[in-house]
Amino acid sequence: MSPVFGITGWKNAGKTTLTARLVAEFVRRGWKVATVKHAHHAADIDHPGTDSFRHRAAGATEVALVTAGRFAIVREQKEPSLAEVLARLAPADLVLVEGFKAAPHPKIEVRADDSQPMIAADYNIVAIASDRAGEAGLPRFARDDITSIADFIAARVGRGD
Repeated sequence: MSPVFGITGWKNAGKTTLTARLVAEFVRRGWKVATVKHAHHAADIDHPGTDSFRHRAAGATEVALVTAGRFAIVREQKEPSLAEVLARLAPADLVLVEGFKAAPHPKIEVRADDSQPMIAADYNIVAIASDRAGEAGLPRFARDDITSIADFIAARVGRGD
């Protein structure tokens, strides 16, 4: 299984920005990176008016949308566990997971400021990305220090490059 590292934090803390910047940094280093994004709201890659939407609306439980450069499979089901999603991903040098804060993989907590409480320690937070000084105890990085954060993650997943 590919190494997994998480990005978590409160709403609007900068999780997606940090995740995207880390993906770009690891790709620059020659890594193959996959991502998993957990959303608490309904998300749909298919829209009314498209043929694949019509297939689902007609009752198909799974629709594969295939183009020359990519494909997506839309499946109607209850929310899968992170383990189920990870099992379906192709091998990668790293899987960055945005969200799934209660899952057991190591995570960096992104903080826009320190006005909100810390994410619980039992969520396996191993570092903080914040632009403000805070309590000691965990490694702390500025949110835009992508190189240092990537180095930290690489070391945590056993790749020091």
